[in-house]
Amino acid sequence: MLTGLLRARLRDIHLYVSLVFGAIFVVAGLTGVVIAWTHELDGALNPGLLHSREAAGRPDAAPSPAQAQAAADRLAAAPGYGKPSMLMLPYEADDVYVAWYRKPNKDKGRFDTDMSRQVMLDRYTLDILGERNYGEFGLSRELLMPTLFHLHRYMFAGEVGKTVIGIAGLLLTITSLLGFALWWPKHTLASMRKALAVRGAITSRQFNYSFHRSAGFFMTPVLAVLGFTGLAMNLPDWVRPVVGAVATLEHNGKVANGPAGGRKPISVAAAMEIAQQRVPQGRLSRVSLGSAKAPYEIRLRQPGEIREGDGSTRVSVDAFSGAVLRVRDPLNAASGDTFMNWQFPLHTGEAFGMAGRVLVSFSGLAPLAFMITGLVLWLGRRAMHRKARAVAAKASNNEAKKIAKRSQMHHTESCENV
Repeated sequence: MLTGLLRARLRDIHLYVSLVFGAIFVVAGLTGVVIAWTHELDGALNPGLLHSREAAGRPDAAPSPAQAQAAADRLAAAPGYGKPSMLMLPYEADDVYVAWYRKPNKDKGRFDTDMSRQVMLDRYTLDILGERNYGEFGLSRELLMPTLFHLHRYMFAGEVGKTVIGIAGLLLTITSLLGFALWWPKHTLASMRKALAVRGAITSRQFNYSFHRSAGFFMTPVLAVLGFTGLAMNLPDWVRPVVGAVATLEHNGKVANGPAGGRKPISVAAAMEIAQQRVPQGRLSRVSLGSAKAPYEIRLRQPGEIREGDGSTRVSVDAFSGAVLRVRDPLNAASGDTFMNWQFPLHTGEAFGMAGRVLVSFSGLAPLAFMITGLVLWLGRRAMHRKARAVAAKASNNEAKKIAKRSQMHHTESCENV
């Protein structure tokens, strides 16, 4: 149990970090409650955009390279679309193909949000179902979930917002651990019970204090992990050197095509077939289309991967020769890469299935609860200090008056004796 000056200083750090970054913690938490269910909610809000027709009764099957090629060709031939930069493949029976087109911004500043054009295609008919600008702020059905995501990760402030959110993640971890240290009671059963009990009327200071203290004990592990994983995903260049100092990390630099030699780039299907041959047990989930400057990068998900959805397996394929330039296999990764691969599934809760997602979503309410109870305690303490100072000042004033009165009486008596 912490006592004395150390406890007072740690309490001050816990308080002022929460006061300065509390609003960011609350916004990140509340948006996290919702975006933990992005896939389900986005699909429910936009069924005509994100659900393929004629899916009823069809079994789910992984799209083949030939089917992905047909989707890319459909867009390339359609006026106003052309070759996308990336194609996300459906991974449920009623999902759609999602083509991404980067929107270049030559005047982009550090506060500007990246924006991409998303075009959705029916996975069975290849009809174009619609599109939206991913990264555009809006509260419409189409833009609501992307808006919440960009608010959660970037605060709609580009790279600056991403950095601030990453730092806020680090501070959330620190202040959560400080709260746990401040919670730690004496090593007796009675003290432990008292530290975990919630007491008093809901409007009382006792309730706010006991709730803040008890809930903090239970939420510290989750909030500390969410804060650190947020830091690791937003600012990996800060975390990777630390991880690399204690564990093995593979080189994370970009790979490039070899000499073109007058050859035309290989097709989308050919690149995906090469990746599938390299990882035959993996399900194809997305492909970043190759170009003269960049190789194809094919994403797959293997059975047993901790990350759901599109997985973490990546195969880079030379856009001209078809040579495999690099394979990132999370099932056979170095220890440091395994640690980094866990960050996203831990942040979303999917590492522990549905129960993990529910826990992470519920935990998003914790910063708001702690902010409210913490403010009540802080404002109450300030009011008590002001009252104490007023009482002390009044007592000091009364004492001064008494001294002055006694002095006056003494002076009067002295004059009378003369």
